[in-house]
Amino acid sequence: MIELLKQPWHWSLAGAIIGLTVPALLLLGNKKFGISSSLRHICAACLPANIPFFKYNWKKEIWNLFFVAGIVIGAFLAVNFLQNPNEVQVAEATRQALSEYGIQDYTRLMPSDLFNWDNLFTWKGFVFFIVGGFLVGFGTRYAGGCTSGHSIMGLATLQWPSLVATICFMVGGFVSTNLLMPLIFQWIK
Repeated sequence: MIELLKQPWHWSLAGAIIGLTVPALLLLGNKKFGISSSLRHICAACLPANIPFFKYNWKKEIWNLFFVAGIVIGAFLAVNFLQNPNEVQVAEATRQALSEYGIQDYTRLMPSDLFNWDNLFTWKGFVFFIVGGFLVGFGTRYAGGCTSGHSIMGLATLQWPSLVATICFMVGGFVSTNLLMPLIFQWIK
């Protein structure tokens, strides 16, 4: 069984499971799903501050906290026990583009040329981890949710703001990948 879990699975299997999440949540009477809302629930549960944004009945959404705990536990198990020992498969055109940015290591899902402790206290680390993390957090709050909340649950329930947010996520991803990343990598070399 462990060997079966370590093998690469077809992308459509994950798509089907994600797709079945929406009707399952709707049948259970929940219309909110997303990782960013879980952070709000954690803050409401753990911070006794008198901040109006965190003053609500977070216990009503406790299932979401168990969901996040499952993600953390699942990630731990996958990294420590289910890693595929083979190199990550990357298209040749992508390898060539990434090699221009100094990324050569494909032994892990996150390239160690970029994601390592040595880079944390460099300009590259500051831009990718601090500035990038702030922008993701700001964007999530500004959009009223994250990609999973808007693009999975919001689109499935035909919410207009989720369609707008998903289009903006896609445009932002294309602009970042094709325009900003080359500029950032040239600037921080």
